[in-house]
Amino acid sequence: MSDSNADAERNDSPATDNHPALLDCCGGLNNVDYSKMDLTLLEAFLKHIHVYDSRLCIAVIAILFNPLFWNVVARWEHRTRRLSGLFGSPYLACCCLGFVIILLNIYRSHSMTVAMKAQARWEVMERTEVFYAGIGLMVFGTLLVVSSFLALGFTGTFLGDYFGILMDEKVTGFPFNITENPMYWGSTANYLGLALIGASPVGLVLTAIVALAYKVAISFEGSKSPNI
Repeated sequence: MSDSNADAERNDSPATDNHPALLDCCGGLNNVDYSKMDLTLLEAFLKHIHVYDSRLCIAVIAILFNPLFWNVVARWEHRTRRLSGLFGSPYLACCCLGFVIILLNIYRSHSMTVAMKAQARWEVMERTEVFYAGIGLMVFGTLLVVSSFLALGFTGTFLGDYFGILMDEKVTGFPFNITENPMYWGSTANYLGLALIGASPVGLVLTAIVALAYKVAISFEGSKSPNI
C-alpha cells in the first residue's frame, strides 16, 4: 500500500528535474547574458573609424546641413514669397534654389568621399561579392534618382510646390510606384554602394547618417507640406 502511494505521489509531482527552465516570454531579454555575446566583429569595425577626424566631422555636417537648409528656405519662401520677389519670378527663384541644392549635394558627396579615402579600408569588406553588390546598389540608386527627376522635372524635383509651381497631377508611375521618395532612397543606395565598393566602414556610418537625415526630412516634409 505504501509503495502504491509513493508511486502516485511521483506521478502527480511536476517533472522539473530533467528540463531546463524556459525564458520568461515577457522578460526574456532580461535573462540574456550579454557578457557571453561575441562582439569581435563589432570591435573590429569600430577600430577602423576615427571619430575625431576633421574630414569625417565635415562630412557629417554637410549631410545634416543639406536637408535642413532646403526645408528652411523653402518654407520661408512659402510663407513670405521673398525669393520670388527678389528674382522677379517664382520659376527663376526655384531654379536658383535648385542649383544651390545641386552644389550642396556635390560638396556633400565630395566630403564623404574624402572622409572615406582618409580612413582605413576593412579587409572583411574586401570581397568580390561585396564589390559587385556595391555596383548593383549604385546602378539601382542612379536609376531611382534619374527616373524620379525625369518624372518630376526640375521644378518638381526642387521644391517647386513651395513656390506655387504645382504639377497637374500626382506622379504615380515608376519609380513612385516603388517608393514615395525615390530621390532620397536612390541617393542613399548610391552612398551605400560607394561604401561597399571602397570597403569603407566609415562609409557605412556616413550612409546611415544620410538615411537618418532623409528619414527626418521625410517626416518633416510629410507633416507640413504646403500641398496637404
